[in-house]
Amino acid sequence: MNTTIVSRKARPEDVEALFELIQGYAEKGIMLPRSRVALLRHIDSFVVVEDAGKLIGCGSLFRLGSDLVEIRSLGMSEGYKGMGIGSRIVDALIDEARRMNIPKVMALTYEVKFFLKNGFSVVDKEIFPEKVWTDCVHCSKRNNCDEIAVVRILE
Repeated sequence: MNTTIVSRKARPEDVEALFELIQGYAEKGIMLPRSRVALLRHIDSFVVVEDAGKLIGCGSLFRLGSDLVEIRSLGMSEGYKGMGIGSRIVDALIDEARRMNIPKVMALTYEVKFFLKNGFSVVDKEIFPEKVWTDCVHCSKRNNCDEIAVVRILE
């Protein structure tokens, strides 16, 4: 991988780049939008990847319960897919879940193959009532959700 590509915890000065990246996905209907205020409030939950100082990828971890966290807002800039950047972000988020002693990591996704490659299994999304009542209740797709739930149980 290119040596100019580095991953790190997000900082407040990343909010605008995070907003732009996430908004691009939200406009396509494949990611929930996040406001700048919400991004700043949850900045500590984000991992970002940069190429020569430019933010090119992100992902965050959101606690849904005492034993469950969700990977959210996982995305990258065009031209960087297939380079292992998404897996690098997931690995960093899994490491963070382990530090938090959280045994289950879930995601709702359209990219099932990616998550299967990263050690997740497909499950019925109804087993996550924490997610349903936290986010899904506010989603426009709540009655016709086409995302697939995946989970990874940590050792």
